[in-house]
Amino acid sequence: MIALESVTKVHHARGRARRVLDDLSCSIRPGQSLGIMGRNGAGKSTLLRILTGIEYPTSGHVRRNGMSISWPLGFGAGFQGSLTGADNVRFIARIYGAPVQRTLDYVQEFADLGDYFRMPVKTYSSGMRARLAFGASLAIKFDCLVVDEITAVGDHRFMQRCADAILERKRDSAALIMVSHSPEALKQYCDSGALLHNGKLSMYDGIDSMVAAYVAL
Repeated sequence: MIALESVTKVHHARGRARRVLDDLSCSIRPGQSLGIMGRNGAGKSTLLRILTGIEYPTSGHVRRNGMSISWPLGFGAGFQGSLTGADNVRFIARIYGAPVQRTLDYVQEFADLGDYFRMPVKTYSSGMRARLAFGASLAIKFDCLVVDEITAVGDHRFMQRCADAILERKRDSAALIMVSHSPEALKQYCDSGALLHNGKLSMYDGIDSMVAAYVAL
């Protein structure tokens, strides 16, 4: 189980403090699929970065209790730009104890970067970085996948490949946390919902009731 315990995040800008997340407590069970909605600027991406360990809360704790959790799929900021895509994937595989060659083969086929897979990541476009990050995320057998706007990257063919891979991981009992502005996407992937508004997270048993609350805002 992944649990947020009284998580608060405060951003400071231009001498002002803004409480983005305000004393959040919730949990994600193994195999659960949670869809999160909220207005632009509500703090959804901040929440995902805290859940995945990319960013720390100002106060409170995140307990992962033995569940491994991916970085947000498509998040490519953690790559070393002077290394090739293949070298970055090789490093990731070793960090997570995954078979190196099998991981390389999977990402090379999935990301479909051609010769760029053997070129420095700093030569990639933002879309190419995202394709590499999607492939690397899906190549590692995380207990929980985190997705921030699945429709944001790539052409239709690539996004269908991502969708199929996520659904396959769900069938293998992986948990899923997905942020999206698309009710249709959340209904496709998720069985429970959460609404982030004014720094608070409200939990819902189903997606329809969460979407209705979001529209009411």
